[in-house]
Formats: sequence, structure tokens, C-alpha cells
Amino acid sequence: MLRLLYEQASYPVFQNRMYDSAKEAINCPKGDIRLVENLATGLVYNDGFQPALVTYDGEYQNEQGLSEHFRHHLDAVAGIVGMHLGRNRLVEVGCGKGFFLEKLLQSGFDITGFDETYEGSNPRIRKQYYGPGTIDRAEGLVLRHVLEHIKDPFEFLTMLRDANDHSGRIYIEVPCFDWICKHKAWFDVFYEHVNYFRLSDFYRMFGRIVECGYLFGGQYLYVVAELSSLRAPVYDSSDPARFPDNFTRSIDTPTLVDSGQCVVWGGASKGVIFSLLKIRAGRAIDAVIDINPAKQGKYLPATGIRVSAPAQVLPTLSAGATIIVMNSNYTSEIRAMSNNAYKYVEIDHE
Repeated sequence: MLRLLYEQASYPVFQNRMYDSAKEAINCPKGDIRLVENLATGLVYNDGFQPALVTYDGEYQNEQGLSEHFRHHLDAVAGIVGMHLGRNRLVEVGCGKGFFLEKLLQSGFDITGFDETYEGSNPRIRKQYYGPGTIDRAEGLVLRHVLEHIKDPFEFLTMLRDANDHSGRIYIEVPCFDWICKHKAWFDVFYEHVNYFRLSDFYRMFGRIVECGYLFGGQYLYVVAELSSLRAPVYDSSDPARFPDNFTRSIDTPTLVDSGQCVVWGGASKGVIFSLLKIRAGRAIDAVIDINPAKQGKYLPATGIRVSAPAQVLPTLSAGATIIVMNSNYTSEIRAMSNNAYKYVEIDHE
């Protein structure tokens, strides 16, 4: 049985895929959101997700390493990995463009990465999926921001356990659903993210968790668990998903965001969905800024808004213009880059 939590129609399949023209962006592939809680497993996921729509390619841009704040976050993650998984014979599953893996390598870790879409030349990264027989048993597996994209997360974890001979530890990092609910962060629900995890989900999936907690201002949660202790999750009626009734209230409610010039800082996932639903509600977005050169000059999916560098937008803003900070973790950096000259709205703290 499924309990419906939230619905939205016609979301971009990829919120981090960039397009070369506004027309192409507006006509991007789309899918529906039907967020449900499974009353057998307790897991929350998008029941409308269609895996066939999701094919990653070189136009997918989700690099956050340009931010000093995010690099500090990765330092903290590296410390947790080193403490609980060790520094030898590690595997990163779904390492993407390899930024975190290369960071570990530079720090003396012995680690191999797996990602079929990897486009670089690092010989420590294999352009294939990780699975049984791909490598000798590892001491630990690193799974950062992968599990939320997997259609059946428990089946995937079972495959990882079996591929590693029912041994070793795993580090898992995913967005935190409790944070999304607490902050009514409707801009943090994406088509790509099939699953929305709470810390209690992992306690139901693992018999032994070595360490767990929250990172990145509470937006992410992490667990370090013994792979051998993996077990099928069972719904706990005393711990249901607590989804707020007024989750999308701020979409239609006039706020400082809707007055005067309005610029979104952050052309990634949050900015894509924020701009899309605000525009659908009749609220104008004048520009979108992002510091990632790979995004600049490209167009956001569904809305077709052009992404610009700070230097292209800031000189055009009038005094008192509003900059919407899509992630408050970056507010100090954004204020510094814009000479603290505008009104700044941390949308996740509204």
C-alpha cells in the first residue's frame, strides 16, 4: 500500500542538464512527480519515475567543487571515510566526474572509482558500472549522492554487498528528507531523485551502523554501516514520514522574492525547480547566475532561462535588487562576490 505525499506534473527529467538554446531547453524531456510512502518498507520515493527517461551524458553538469564551502564539506567527508573505512582498497561507486576521488588520491588514499559516464583520463576510474566480479573485495565502498537516483535502493545495496563478498563497510551520503520537509523546500524535489531518505530508513536497512549524522547544514545525511548487516526494511508505524500540509505555500504567497528585480543565484537543481514553479505561478525571474563556467551561456531545462556569470548580471542590477540565494550554505561567498550590495533572500530560510 502507498500513501500519497506530494504531486507535481511535467518536471524536467534532468535538472542539471544544460541546453544550447532556449527552445531546446523548454522542450526538454519531462516526467511527473508522485511522491509516496511505501507502507510495507517505510521508504519514500517517486512512484511516477520512469528509468527509461534518464540517460546521463556529457551535457549533465553538477560540479559543486568550485565553491570553497563545498570543498570544506568534502574535507569533512574525507575525514569520516578515512576514520571508518580506512585509506586502503576503497571503491567509489558512481564517482561522476571524479572530483572527490581525485581529492582522496591526492591525500594518499588507495581508491578506485566506477562510473560509466566518466569522461576524464584518470586510470583509477573505470568507465563501467560496479558489480560482482569487477574488482577484488574492497575494504570499504563510498556511495555519495548515488542512492537517491536508484529505482530500487535496497536491491542496489544488496548487489553492492554481494559484489563485495558480504564484507567491509559502506559510506552512504544522500539528501535529507527531514530537512526538505522541515524547510518546506519544494525546490529540493527533483525527477532525478527517485528516493527521499530519512536517517531512520538506514536503521531499518542495516543492523549495524557504525556512525551517522548530518552534513552541509543538515541538508545531507550520512551513515557508515557494515555491509554484512544489510536487511530488508520494514515499515514502522510509530515513525511515519511527516510531510507538511502547507509544503508549497511559499510558491504563491507574495514575498520579498516577488518585488522589484529578482535574480536567482544558483543554476543547479534548486534554482531550476524554484524558477520553474515560480514562473508557473506567474512570478517573474529576471536572471539566473552561476559561477560554473560549464553552465554559463547555457539554458535551464523547462524554463529556457539563460545562465549568466556574475559579471554579466551584477552591473545591470539597480540598488535594492533582490538576489535569491538558492542554498544558504553559500550566502557568505555570494555576498563577497557581489560586494554585499543587494538584498539577499535565503530561500531555504524563508
